[in-house]
Amino acid sequence: MSRLLLTWSDAGTLGPLPAHQSRRPEGDRGPVLRLLDQEESRYDAIVILTIPAGEAPSRALVERARARAPRVELRVVEVDDPSDYAKLFRALGSLLSQLGRSFPPAEWATDVLLSAGTPQAQTLWVILVQAGILPARMLQVIPAAFVPHPHPRPVREVRLDIEGFPEIRALRDELVRLRAEARARDVVLVGESEPMRLLRARIARVAATDVPVLIVGETGTGKELAARAIHEHSPRARGPFIAENCGVFAEGVLASELFGHEAGAFTGAAGRRRGVFEQAHGGTLFLDEIGELSPRVQASLLRVLQDGALRRVGGEVKIQLDVRVLAATHRDLTAMVEGGSFREDLYYRLRGAVIEVPPLRARGGDIELLASVFLDEVRARRKGRGLKVTREALRRLVQHPWPGNVRELRAEVLRWGVFCDHTVDVGDLAPEIASPAAVRPAAGGGAIAPAAGAEAGPGGEEVAPLAEAVARAERAAIGRALDVVQGNISRAARALAIDRNTLKRKMAAYGLREPEAPRRRR
Repeated sequence: MSRLLLTWSDAGTLGPLPAHQSRRPEGDRGPVLRLLDQEESRYDAIVILTIPAGEAPSRALVERARARAPRVELRVVEVDDPSDYAKLFRALGSLLSQLGRSFPPAEWATDVLLSAGTPQAQTLWVILVQAGILPARMLQVIPAAFVPHPHPRPVREVRLDIEGFPEIRALRDELVRLRAEARARDVVLVGESEPMRLLRARIARVAATDVPVLIVGETGTGKELAARAIHEHSPRARGPFIAENCGVFAEGVLASELFGHEAGAFTGAAGRRRGVFEQAHGGTLFLDEIGELSPRVQASLLRVLQDGALRRVGGEVKIQLDVRVLAATHRDLTAMVEGGSFREDLYYRLRGAVIEVPPLRARGGDIELLASVFLDEVRARRKGRGLKVTREALRRLVQHPWPGNVRELRAEVLRWGVFCDHTVDVGDLAPEIASPAAVRPAAGGGAIAPAAGAEAGPGGEEVAPLAEAVARAERAAIGRALDVVQGNISRAARALAIDRNTLKRKMAAYGLREPEAPRRRR
């Protein structure tokens, strides 16, 4: 098995000495190189982490480490304050996912060096290793001042027997919750609006538990994406995620789909078949359009949820299950319970927690961001040929009420990829989007009032729609931030208090080009 060393840089940063760091004694090569000096410390790869302010000093350490390992990488972690636990935890969570792909644990034995980095970084290494999130051996290099020469054991392995301490077990549970919160900013839940921030926070909370969840929202809002996010950020993430739409099957067929059947259970049942409950064993089952279940299937589902076991159609043997159920509907289940078309006891079984996915019209600030993401999809399909959307076309997108929600927006953007060559203007939009003054039917009947456009005041001066005014101010703020930091996207994102990838998407939406990297002097 190959060996990997994972460590923070010990080469310091540019500028004043950080509070946690004291000056290194004369002749002290630092813990990283002192570890690599040991005969038993032979590695096939070394990954050295640093923050942006430490990138330049760390390159000298990388060059010296290359004499001791065939593969040495420097990874810059986008954290401005290495003593901030929350920022470090989010950054390390993302980094470990990348490292898991580059250095699969089944093929690489990992050592983590605790002696380099801030005390906060060292603490997080211990928590990640002891919680089982990072499979690694922890090493500590004895400080040079305490090492007589020669020293029998200048490097020691750190082992903590923590299983007996309830405080540590509670910390592990808290770590699961924090991990879910850090990962809940998944690309499938694109959006920076307040409703989406609240949705992600709620998903992070319920993901760390095992309660059933009822996901409500209009058609096309992304209820299945919310369900997948809950699964992927939960302790069941390594198990299967099975999705089933309860509205597309007849009653008899649906019972077989959910619970499976034995051979000969009905005409055409030539062999035994596992239902989706069995397929989801150890993971999560997502039942979409739960409001479409017939009374008979509702009764069978209630029995399975109560007993934690099922019998296949035509079968006699009970099969024990370990499944978390997430259900979704665009119907008003409370009204259905009151009307007698949905069982009250089943409703309360499914409604352990409620997640409401907001409609797109409540997320006006996300429309351009979502369009940019779907344009990336168009660019990939067209093998790199992208599209530029005019400001007036974007304005019409923001004004549209989107009765079909995100699904409608994605379909519209993908349509551009078929009918547009280089630029998308108002004339290229679907008629109901291009004509904001038209009164359009709402999803549930009735009518939607005309979208707000520019209004002229008594003096003839125009008042722009709020969304356009906000977009104009946002574009100006981004442009000024880039000017101040001389085009450094990471610094601009920190100054604007947004994620770096969010900034890049907004730059693309506003037509702001990413500055070219300055050439380095040799």
